[in-house]
Amino acid sequence: MRIGGIYSFKDGEKVIESRYPKELMEIKQTITEIDATQYKTKSSREKTMPGKMLYSPIRLNKAFVHSFELKGWQHNYRVWCEYPTEYYTSDYSPPAEVSNAYREMDFVKNKLGIEVQFGKYAFMVYNVAAKMTIFRNLGIIEAGVEIVPLKELAEQMSTGVSYFEQFVWDLNHRGTADIDIPVLILGLVP
Repeated sequence: MRIGGIYSFKDGEKVIESRYPKELMEIKQTITEIDATQYKTKSSREKTMPGKMLYSPIRLNKAFVHSFELKGWQHNYRVWCEYPTEYYTSDYSPPAEVSNAYREMDFVKNKLGIEVQFGKYAFMVYNVAAKMTIFRNLGIIEAGVEIVPLKELAEQMSTGVSYFEQFVWDLNHRGTADIDIPVLILGLVP
């Protein structure tokens, strides 16, 4: 794969190039190591493209996991959540699994977080506008990298997969807030 789009959110590119040059090199190396043609393995069952071979987000993600783990990145960095109970009504008792909740970042190394997102649009926004800020507030990361498909790649995946161009447009029009952290957004193509 290769990087076909670069967007710097809240000076993400400058911050990551200056503070995390080794990690940025590893990210770029990981991207170029992945041969996307090996992951065009999903036969579509969608009405609009029955039988068409598509890129498999699950298999692409596994390729990223393998490559980043070989470079020493911690995968699935979890933060356990202790949800407040004082907001429940007196006649409500939550199920036990509510107390087993966590938030997870795809990869973390030397206070740099990475999210690889080949899914729905809401996850991209959540990663940058909420999750990365939470992980910074917890002292786990200081900056982040969001890896997403360019529209060209997203169109060769299942319907509903979001893409770099849409994400960048929204972030440009949203602006930044004091709580946001520096994030480098990389758009990928095969």
